[in-house]
Amino acid sequence: MMPWRSSYHCSKFRHVFGKPSTREHCYDGVPITRGVHDNHCCSANPCFIAVVTECAGGGAFLVLPIHHTGRVDPHHPRVCGHGGRVLDVKWNPFDDHCVASCSDDATVKIWDIPVCGVQQNITKARKTLIGHSRRVGLIEWHPTAENLLLSSAYDYKVLLWDVSQAGAVLRYPVRVILMPVYHRYPSETLLLSVSFNSDGSRLAVTSKDRRVRIVDPRVGKILQVSKSKSHRATKVLYLEGLKMLLSTGSSPWNHRQLVLWDPDNLSEPLHEEDVDGSAGVLFPFYDPDTHMLYLAGKGDANIRYYELSNQKPYVSFLTEYRSRLPQKGLGVMPKRGLDVHSCEIFRFYRLIAIKDLIEPLSMIVPRRQSGAFQEDLYPLTAANRAAMTPQEWLLGVNRSPVLMSLKPGSPVANPYPAERGLPTPRGVQPDLVVDAESEPDLGFMEEDAKFPQEANDLLGWQPDETHLPLWMHHGTPHCCAPTERPPPTNESELLRVFYQQQEEIRGLKEQLDRRDARITCLERDIENARNTRAVF
Repeated sequence: MMPWRSSYHCSKFRHVFGKPSTREHCYDGVPITRGVHDNHCCSANPCFIAVVTECAGGGAFLVLPIHHTGRVDPHHPRVCGHGGRVLDVKWNPFDDHCVASCSDDATVKIWDIPVCGVQQNITKARKTLIGHSRRVGLIEWHPTAENLLLSSAYDYKVLLWDVSQAGAVLRYPVRVILMPVYHRYPSETLLLSVSFNSDGSRLAVTSKDRRVRIVDPRVGKILQVSKSKSHRATKVLYLEGLKMLLSTGSSPWNHRQLVLWDPDNLSEPLHEEDVDGSAGVLFPFYDPDTHMLYLAGKGDANIRYYELSNQKPYVSFLTEYRSRLPQKGLGVMPKRGLDVHSCEIFRFYRLIAIKDLIEPLSMIVPRRQSGAFQEDLYPLTAANRAAMTPQEWLLGVNRSPVLMSLKPGSPVANPYPAERGLPTPRGVQPDLVVDAESEPDLGFMEEDAKFPQEANDLLGWQPDETHLPLWMHHGTPHCCAPTERPPPTNESELLRVFYQQQEEIRGLKEQLDRRDARITCLERDIENARNTRAVF
């Protein structure tokens, strides 16, 4: 007789609910791609959101400032340097102004995005990676080493690139992880999903044969292969902090499944659970800070969330968010971009293709004192600072990610104080990630081609009325005269003033629209009065 176990799970996350943004805080009028490739087609960071769009002749994607919500101009400038359809985009985790894209044209491109956003069509990439002979379907940044990018294509090659190498065109990767041997094209080298572990020393992949594999990315050696016949894996994810792997896929009866594995022994799964009988690809999203798992299916209108543990029963279902509109893909905001004052623990960007809409969806933990910082909800999380250089990783060094606190003004000591050659990337606040033995590195303040030379350059920019280059504006506008308000002194103040001015412009536009509508109404009333007088 089996022991009785209550189905009630006591958790501080059992009341988590999804809060969709209102229409004015969504991104409306975005021509989301109609491609059928099983990628997210969206990537977000605290500064920008990038979305693959539908276009004729080549491939393009749209980059919008994260606060630029509302109706998007149909002629908004795009990043359109690819010769084929763009299949996926990924922001560099250590540089909020660097994004990678892969395409049907068998290339991977690295783009620099100006701090003020895309003002005119960008056609020239900073780097072009030419090493594949067929379309590139997957790209993934290394989680701890800067400038390392993995690419997987339909030519059965998996390559690792160092995008910091000199030259605008890179033809030789620093590592060939997998490739065909003697003109044989094994199914294990055609990847469907990839996931690095926390320090980037292991790579979990799912392949065309629907098996899970553990690979050493430095030497390209396959260490483990799953042998279960009851699960056909599609997506795989390392569960940081739990020392487990999670895969989603289907059973022999075409039921969608989630399966947990021991990464040191893939002979038998630790846990199998059927989710439903739908046919769409099931995308897993894991939050290592709260140990919560989110499952969202392509074409579904709901998102399920679970709490995971390293003890049986491993998976505890919490609840689900339901919507009336299906999602084509989802982007995720990094933890450092969340609103900690409203107890937001996760944020999705749902791509609703049938409405040309991007809907932000916040996962909220209800608390009585929601305005105060909740220590138990926000432990130390990954910062946007690399733990090592590409050369160190290639020589065999393994390091955990640099951590930061989400509490405003809380410094975190650098766990690697001996390293002096790692510049602080743009966007890192020096009061959040600091060296334990030295002053904060202000490398992100250095002049760069992506950034304007003066603060006044950004204050003179009009985002929606003109497409003039940013450097044509050198005067301080009357609303920010030096006698009334001092100029911004750092990047965060600069961005705050920029978005404040954008909101003021939007408010003035709405006032003009209301005035025009009122004028039209009065003209109609006058015309009706004249017609009535003529009749009598």
